[in-house]
Amino acid sequence: MNRLMRSRIRRAAAALFVLGLAPVSHAAQPTLRVGIDAESYPPFFSKDASGKWKGWEIDLLDAACGKLNVRCELTDIAWDGLIPALQNRKIDVIWSSMTITGERQKAIDFSRAYYESPTVFVGAKSDRRRVDCAVPASFKGRVIGVEAGTNFSAFLDSRFKPEAQIKAFDKFDNALADLVSGRVDYVQEGKGLFTAFLASRDGKDFEVKATCADNPVLGLGIGAGVRQGDALRGKLSTAIAQLQQDGTWDAITARYPNLKGTIEKGR
Repeated sequence: MNRLMRSRIRRAAAALFVLGLAPVSHAAQPTLRVGIDAESYPPFFSKDASGKWKGWEIDLLDAACGKLNVRCELTDIAWDGLIPALQNRKIDVIWSSMTITGERQKAIDFSRAYYESPTVFVGAKSDRRRVDCAVPASFKGRVIGVEAGTNFSAFLDSRFKPEAQIKAFDKFDNALADLVSGRVDYVQEGKGLFTAFLASRDGKDFEVKATCADNPVLGLGIGAGVRQGDALRGKLSTAIAQLQQDGTWDAITARYPNLKGTIEKGR
């Protein structure tokens, strides 16, 4: 760069400064490193053909990051590695349909819940047995599939053995595959996560068979996980509350009509 060019650049920068229009670099906007489960859970989050994350939860995250005036950077991590990654400072927040439970609160803090979804059992429409989440004996002799390492598996292990056989899977999709093939009789999860399955060709012969009442083991809604004592907890809670109150939460949810009746605003 010659001397004349440097002089012109300095004069242009000075003029912008005087006008209050000094350019802002991207570095001035903090980056929030967000951890998300590597598995897809449409319509909450999944990758499109180009590898970009999309879905209801992604849209809500984008809105929350806008409220915080930060640039959010997503990192996909295996489910059981999310909390360790947060504790080891590889990420700043977990935003991945993680239920707020007492057990998890021993390791990390949570924001206020950004959504809630009732816990349900899904089974075949042709199955005429009447089952009740409050009566484990009603599942006697049946096989219940569940994703391992979740609050749902903890609930089933503590309440439904030995009446029912509990079969844990490394992935929710694998539990659904066994449901379709008849290797399990029911799968338990949050109602919202069954949305895509029940609307699919594979899920057309299945339905919700029982809904569980609120229970401490099943959690207190879905929140953003942060390190213990991190001030980010309060900031995220404020942003989430604003989104729930200013109409943004409702507007985003309206884009996903299949979610109607399966999720509610967190408390």
